[in-house]
Amino acid sequence: MAREHLMEIARKVYRSYGFTPIDTPTLEYSEILLGKGSDETDKQLFRFRDQGDRDVAMRFDLTIPFARFAAQHIGKLGTPFKRYHIGQVWRAEKPQKGRYREFIQCDFDTIGTDANASDIETLLVIHDLMEAIGFERFTIRINHRQLLNGLLEKLGVIENSVGLLRALDKLTKIGRDKVLREMVESVGVTSESAEQVLNFAEIEGTPAKILSQVETLLDGNERGQLGVEKLRELFQVCQIAGIAENRIALDVSIARGLDYYTGTIYETFLTDLPGIGSVCSGGRYDNLAGLFTKEKLPGVGASLGLDRLLAAMEELGLVDSASTPAQVLVAMFDKGRVGEYLSIGRKLRAAGIATEVYPQAKKIQNQFKYANRKGFRAIVLAGPDEFEKGVWTVKDLESGDQVEVPGTELAKHLQQLLGEQGIQASE
Repeated sequence: MAREHLMEIARKVYRSYGFTPIDTPTLEYSEILLGKGSDETDKQLFRFRDQGDRDVAMRFDLTIPFARFAAQHIGKLGTPFKRYHIGQVWRAEKPQKGRYREFIQCDFDTIGTDANASDIETLLVIHDLMEAIGFERFTIRINHRQLLNGLLEKLGVIENSVGLLRALDKLTKIGRDKVLREMVESVGVTSESAEQVLNFAEIEGTPAKILSQVETLLDGNERGQLGVEKLRELFQVCQIAGIAENRIALDVSIARGLDYYTGTIYETFLTDLPGIGSVCSGGRYDNLAGLFTKEKLPGVGASLGLDRLLAAMEELGLVDSASTPAQVLVAMFDKGRVGEYLSIGRKLRAAGIATEVYPQAKKIQNQFKYANRKGFRAIVLAGPDEFEKGVWTVKDLESGDQVEVPGTELAKHLQQLLGEQGIQASE
């Protein structure tokens, strides 16, 4: 129920920005997926040969299949094309807190434009999504790959960018010393260059202060200066749009582990549970679709890690324990009046109230026990006396209050009792 609720919120937010739903196959040819993410994701592929002896693998994210899909159909779709996709992905992870072998991603992407406005809108979607879910305390950390690439160019180690950025992405997980050792021993750069990369990543302060320092360090480097300009505009627009300053931060240490990112990158952390990791991440990828078509199809997007977020919400006590989508249970008191019970259930549903009818005339204590266990808000019942008077007894299972209501007023009474939460969404 909690997972379905989160997916409904994601759909609503994505649609409000004009993103269209699509789906892509679970299986892709292995060559489509290999070498697109990182060495780690290549190792985590569930890969096999099917009965036709085709080399296939299960998707490890939704972005690469989307890039392939867009390259194939962009002539019909037109650009820019905005899509969302909620689906399962698979990685041969070692299962642990917040990490799973099979999990659901809720992606949204804009493809076919390199406008910075789309990068900024991506951040706004992430912000509105977290707020719609109910979080007040979260921070979206932002960086730009061209800042890092500009630094590597100035240091003369751009050819080692993949290894350096992968190592840097582990900074919060394994610490500075181990990252430094990996950069020197595994990537093959000098300790001096590795130190300069880490010193750069550790610049802190307000976005304006960080950008000022970075701009000086990257003076004369075209890539780096472009990244500075893009980020400066992003933070200016966020201020105009009314985004709270404590909800966005510039973090030049963020690299994102996937190799296909080329521009703005995002990671979202919960203030009250930062150890769970990023719950909504993404970035700009200008060359990914180019692997499948000669047409230039730059893109940007992000993904809500549904199962990781759900684990965080459970730990924070934010998950509703109800295990039914209905909030009203019609108890069956008299087995000779099955028609009346089922009929009132239909009338309540017609009024927009999600209603379940208990199927048997069991002891009323058992039906109340069932209602409490499943998490219904109210129970409606009628026996011979109620039927004779033309009323229904309504018991509020939260307050314990009980009242008799005329059958003609039952739907109205329940609507007032339940409020908006008890009324079925019209979407």
